[in-house]
Amino acid sequence: MTTGSSHTSGSTADGGGISTFKGQERALRADRLGTGGLLLSVLAATAPLMVVAGVMPTTFAVMGIVGQPLLFVALGAVLVLFGVGYAEMSRHVHNAGAFYAYISRGLGGTAGASAALVALVAYNALQVGIYGLFGFEVSNLLATYADVTVVWWIPALAAVAVVGALGWLKIDVNARVLGVLLVVEVALVVIFDVAAVADPAKEGLSLHAFNPDTLGGAGIGTALCFCIAAFLGFEQAPVYAEETSRPHVLVPRVMFLAVAGVAVFFAFSSWALTVAAGPSAIVGAARKESAGLLFALTESRLGTTFTDVLHVLFVTGMFAAMLSFHNVVARYAFAMGREGLLPAPFGRTSTASGAPATGSLSQTVVSLVVVAAFALLDGGPAGDPTAPVLHLFTWFGNVGALGVIVLMAAASLSVIVFFARRGAAAAQAWRLVTSALAGLALLVIAVYTVKDFDILVGVGPGSSLSLVLRGIIGLALVAGLVQGAVLRSRRPRAHARIGLGNEAFQLEKAAEAAS
Repeated sequence: MTTGSSHTSGSTADGGGISTFKGQERALRADRLGTGGLLLSVLAATAPLMVVAGVMPTTFAVMGIVGQPLLFVALGAVLVLFGVGYAEMSRHVHNAGAFYAYISRGLGGTAGASAALVALVAYNALQVGIYGLFGFEVSNLLATYADVTVVWWIPALAAVAVVGALGWLKIDVNARVLGVLLVVEVALVVIFDVAAVADPAKEGLSLHAFNPDTLGGAGIGTALCFCIAAFLGFEQAPVYAEETSRPHVLVPRVMFLAVAGVAVFFAFSSWALTVAAGPSAIVGAARKESAGLLFALTESRLGTTFTDVLHVLFVTGMFAAMLSFHNVVARYAFAMGREGLLPAPFGRTSTASGAPATGSLSQTVVSLVVVAAFALLDGGPAGDPTAPVLHLFTWFGNVGALGVIVLMAAASLSVIVFFARRGAAAAQAWRLVTSALAGLALLVIAVYTVKDFDILVGVGPGSSLSLVLRGIIGLALVAGLVQGAVLRSRRPRAHARIGLGNEAFQLEKAAEAAS
């Protein structure tokens, strides 16, 4: 078959509008994202308002640690160290599989297959879990402002449909949607931060929250688990590498901008919460108000109208995060389909938008099934109204966070092995040192996450549910190793392509042309 540069030349499409042109079905369309679009797509997953209104009060309340701002600074430093090697890898590997592509290049195809399945499960869990909180908050908004009673799963299912539809569009369209939501969301949080500094509690502009003494106690490890989840999103930049014009420049730039920006923003915002409530009162206030802490503090300073707008933006921020994670899952599925780790249709793109349509559709189906299952089994009109938050959001969110932490630790090791095998250890020495330090820190956080998982998901010590939820990531890891080993034995050529992405296709095309 002769191929040309035109998108339509020599192409056909099946009834579902999926490209069967060989050059298109295995490559995402380049030049869709610049620095701004990529940065907005990545930062949307961090859901700033969801972190400030949800994660921060929970960490103050559950862990009783006042020094949360210092934790964000420390984690920012760890993730910058991680990003040094991770960004350097992005200059050598351009693959929508990101984590698993990097791990396969350093640790081999079998490890890459395992990482691919862990990533697919983790990001699916993160995305699906947000539907619980989203449905709960929309239901509350409708009851408060429209006097309409709607069970949580109705807006959750509506969101599944809208996110699924947007997932089929061009990624630059998605970036514009995410960008508008993110900018407005951040602006409102900044307004609160300024208001808190301008009108502090009786203790004034105290810097007590940055005192290392505030980090003492048994809850420090679990607090790290809570806080690192707030950063999730920056590591997604390489997923979009194939859709940028200069991935070797844009991806590292966006990663460092994202990590630095998130660390500063969250450290300052969590400090603003301690200033607004008072360092001595913040833990008690968080335990009393829970997720309502931010809204209680804004209402007393900025009025009811601002707080009402903040409630609405809380919901739109969650929607942006869901769409961002949806796009990431779809691209992981695309990369896996292209390399034989999922059925071939997953490795095809839409003729209309160039989006990974099958991966997007499959993620929508997973979301639909999980939300429907929780609607039937976990709450409802007569059930516990907080069930979707306490169960769907908390359980799946922490499963996803554990998976990503494990992937980051493995990627740090992969960076070291990758450059050592290429004989570049001396030239990349300082990057290998930063990767080793980051890997050790991430491994410690992963151990704490597993150890304290019962606290993270809100169940009693020794709970079988905690064991099952932790086991989801363990099962994905083992199943991926088995799949990789089977591929290596039965389909060695497919195993050799793991992590190569579109490079494998280009090599095959060159070989075909030569023959």
